[in-house]
Amino acid sequence: MFDVYLIPIGGGRLEPYCEPAEDAAAVPSHEDRGLFRRLLDMFRQMLADAEEDRRKRARGEETPVAATRLGRLQQRVLRTIAEHINEQRLLWHLRKHAHATLHHPDDVTAEQALQVMRASLRKDGDRHVIWLVITTVLFIASGALAIVPGPNVLAYFLGFFVVARYLSWRGARHGLGTMIWHMTASPPLSELRGALQLSGEAREPLVLDIAMRLRLEDLPLFVARMVPDPLATP
Repeated sequence: MFDVYLIPIGGGRLEPYCEPAEDAAAVPSHEDRGLFRRLLDMFRQMLADAEEDRRKRARGEETPVAATRLGRLQQRVLRTIAEHINEQRLLWHLRKHAHATLHHPDDVTAEQALQVMRASLRKDGDRHVIWLVITTVLFIASGALAIVPGPNVLAYFLGFFVVARYLSWRGARHGLGTMIWHMTASPPLSELRGALQLSGEAREPLVLDIAMRLRLEDLPLFVARMVPDPLATP
């Protein structure tokens, strides 16, 4: 069963969130065909590289700055991709599952929670299909740079986003269509709403405790990004 959490982020808003075990598994082998297969292979490798870079930075490890301009550009591309992974992980994984459990704050009804989830999926699906068309056109156009000596970094970057947008669109469509949602009220998610109204030392231990109870290792990083602590050090 795939678990999705509706995280309260202030202003009465709820943001879908998940922590699947393995991102590489989001790309199915039965869709590998021709050019798309090569794009998928590149996508998998870029996911692995970007995730490794993210883990190192999360552990506080310093990544050596590349010696060449091309190397530094590739490092920046990987960090952009890592941010995109965080945003699209849920949609990539939704498409693999027939059933999902939607955990929602216990002061929100199951009907309201499902409406929020479906509205989010509908919005994401519309957005990603537009960007899929745009990135595909740009990726095809980037082939003109193949005559320029050296790696085609632009095609490398755009190729990732063609696959990413495609998988995101498919995930949103699946979540709205054949996905069967099982609703579960979660008191810790209601507690999180209150914790995020606090600041500084009062907030951090509460968020960490809730993350541990929900078994969501990266939840503190997610809420820090979505609901910044006004007392946090920039």
